[in-house]
Amino acid sequence: MAVESSVLLKWYSETARDLPWRREGVSAWQILMSEIMLQQTPVVRVAPIWEEWVDRWPVPSAMAASSQAEVLRAWGKLGYPRRALRLHECAGVLAAEHGDVVPEDVDTLLSLPGIGSYTARAVACFAYGQRVPVVDTNVRRVVARAVHGNAEPGNPSNTRDLADVAALLPRTRARAATYSAALMELGALICTARTPNCENCPLPNCAWVASGKPAHTGPPKKVQKFAGTDRQVRGKLMAVLRESHRPVERAQLDIVWPTDPGQRDRALHSLLVDGLVEQTDDGLFALAGEGTP
Repeated sequence: MAVESSVLLKWYSETARDLPWRREGVSAWQILMSEIMLQQTPVVRVAPIWEEWVDRWPVPSAMAASSQAEVLRAWGKLGYPRRALRLHECAGVLAAEHGDVVPEDVDTLLSLPGIGSYTARAVACFAYGQRVPVVDTNVRRVVARAVHGNAEPGNPSNTRDLADVAALLPRTRARAATYSAALMELGALICTARTPNCENCPLPNCAWVASGKPAHTGPPKKVQKFAGTDRQVRGKLMAVLRESHRPVERAQLDIVWPTDPGQRDRALHSLLVDGLVEQTDDGLFALAGEGTP
C-alpha cells in the first residue's frame, strides 16, 4: 500500500485541525451543511458562517420553514449562492420525506436535491462512518503523487478515482472513515498543489518523490480569476438585494457595475435564470421568494 494506513492515521491523530464540524455531537445534517459550504470555499471563510447556521437551523425542518431569501442572506459572501438554494430545497425534502434525518446510504443521499457523488460519499463517511471512498481535489493529488508518481492528478474520472481510493481504504469500517479524513487532510496541509511540504510528509514512501519529483507534463492548469468576471458582477448585484428587504428598482442594480452595461445585463439575466433573483410584475428585482406578494 503506497499510502500506509497506520502511518497516516497516527499523523492525523496528532496533527488534525480542530474543525468545528469534526467535533463530538455534530449531526449528519450539520455535516451536510459544512460539505455544501466547503465546495470551492476556504475553511476560514466557512467556519463562522457554519456555526451561525447550526444555531439558526439545527435540523432540516428549521431551514425548510425559512424562505429562500432568508437562506440567501445568511449565505452572505460565501460565493456560488446556488448551493444555498439547493440546500434549502434539500432541507424541504429531508423534512417532508425522511423524518428530518439525513439518510445514511450513498444511493439515497444521491437522490436528494443538490447532492452529488462527492457530497453523498462525504456525508456517508464523515457523518456515519461508512467505508466508502471519498475523493476531492486534495485526495486526487495525494493519490496521483504517492501512488502513481505524477505531479498532478490530471482530468477527473469518477470511476478511476473512486477505485484508486477504495483500494487504499483499511478493511475495518472505523479505520476507513478516519483514513478518508486523514487522506484529505494530508492533501490540504502537506501535499499541497503549489508548494508541497515533502520534508514534513508522514508517508515513508511516495512514488513521485522516489522518481525525482518529475514536473507536470500536461497543459498548465487554468488559474481561475475573479476580478472583472461575471461572477464578480453577480456578487455585486446579489449584495444589493441581500441588503434590501424589499424589491429594488433597476437603477439600484445598474450603479454597481456602470463600466460594462452589457456584462451587467448578462449577469443579471443569469441570476434570473438560476432562480436566485426574481422580477416583480412592476419591473422591480428581489431575492428568490421575495418577488411576489
